Amino acid sequence: MFQSDGFRALDRQECLRLLAKVPVGRVVYTRQALPAVLPVNFSLDTDSSVLLCTSRDSDLVRAIDGVVVAFEADDFQTGIRAGWSVVITGRAAVVTDPAEHERLLRDGPDSWMPMRDGVFVRIEAGMVSGRELTGLGVRGTAPTT
Repeated sequence: MFQSDGFRALDRQECLRLLAKVPVGRVVYTRQALPAVLPVNFSLDTDSSVLLCTSRDSDLVRAIDGVVVAFEADDFQTGIRAGWSVVITGRAAVVTDPAEHERLLRDGPDSWMPMRDGVFVRIEAGMVSGRELTGLGVRGTAPTT
């Protein structure tokens, strides 16, 4: 069993640095009054917000535009029982400014799914938290070197 001392809290800057290393995360939102989780590809913008590109008519856009959501990404190495998880909580909104949309067409994320009429969704990095599981080795013992 893992000891609580095997976890280390990550500060905001470290969380954002780690997020920039992975291409896929999960949006956590409410769909028809139930919790929903959807994996998405993303990128971080210069203001540390999470950017998604999706179809204007998607169920995701209808569910999250203008509401507070969570976004989670992680990276784990099961062989050594080490990794990290970061959660961003903030308001999601479709980018409507034409100049910003044009900038994101050049510099923002591409959707991995073919689509027509794509829009960008920004999730503000209001609350940022994360933790790292330091390699505990097998069965909660410290790894050997």
